Amino acid sequence: MLKEKAERLRKRLGKSAKKGFRGYPVGTVAFYGPDDKVATKLVVSIVPAEGAEPDPIRKWHSGEAGQDVRNDAAAVGEALEFLQEQGARTVAMADRIIGCPHEEGVDYPEGESCPLCPFWKGRDRWTGERVH
Repeated sequence: MLKEKAERLRKRLGKSAKKGFRGYPVGTVAFYGPDDKVATKLVVSIVPAEGAEPDPIRKWHSGEAGQDVRNDAAAVGEALEFLQEQGARTVAMADRIIGCPHEEGVDYPEGESCPLCPFWKGRDRWTGERVH
């Protein structure tokens, strides 16, 4: 039941993203995971105006190892609420997991690959293809 609710909420996010650019503020939605199969982190940010830095930013993490945050109805529902509260007129969302859930410069040194997510080493985050 909860997985089905999460799927309905994810579809709502996807429909919002398919509407294209409708003005600022722009809400960005991104899923991250240790590989391209399981998303363990959801990040939603608000870009208030052209050229502005994203602010505010909210993050959700899956509760258990191997649990996919995309199937977490509470997290996806809260992300939708956040977008509405912030008045996002446009939603931009990739159709895939776009990288490691760990943060460069926070969880591992700048310029290095994440030691916890070897899948992403040498891989293009947008296509999933190996780049070197």
